[in-house]
Amino acid sequence: MKIGYVRVSDHEQTEALQLDALTREGCEVIYGDHGVSGAITKRKGLDELLDALKPGDTLVVWKLDRLGRSTIHLLLLLDDLRKRGVDFVAVTQGIDTTTSIGRMLYGQLAVFAEFEREQIRERTRAGMAAAKRRGVHVGRPRKLNAAQIAHARALIDDGDQTIAAMARLFGVSAATLSRALADDEA
Repeated sequence: MKIGYVRVSDHEQTEALQLDALTREGCEVIYGDHGVSGAITKRKGLDELLDALKPGDTLVVWKLDRLGRSTIHLLLLLDDLRKRGVDFVAVTQGIDTTTSIGRMLYGQLAVFAEFEREQIRERTRAGMAAAKRRGVHVGRPRKLNAAQIAHARALIDDGDQTIAAMARLFGVSAATLSRALADDEA
């Protein structure tokens, strides 16, 4: 099934030109976002469209920039479509993955998407490592703060409380308190 997507960035614009082109292309269903910037990646119409697409469908847009403004967002969207077995057509730009040339272009876009994902992953790892070297906690927020851990340690070491009792007091599991105590010693 051919499914279309239209978007205009401000409320003064009309989708008429895009709708006419998608109708001529044979779109049976057309989703859209009116008055929404392409820089916004979470859009109601786009999200509904992506949920509705099935393998064998073809997503049709008037121009690539109607789908998104950010290069990485576009590349990731196109890569996701390819992996899901969904073809893609940008009417005015001659991108059509139902043709051999279109599939070749699509393949190149997928390579760039994979490269960009790897770059993001490497930058994230480097940033986390730098933060750890500066002593910044990386990861999920800790359930217990330093004062709570010190308080628990003092009462447990003095034999006044058990790990289980202190864990209940702080609203965490005994395993969580035990890990916090062990990490604090390290």
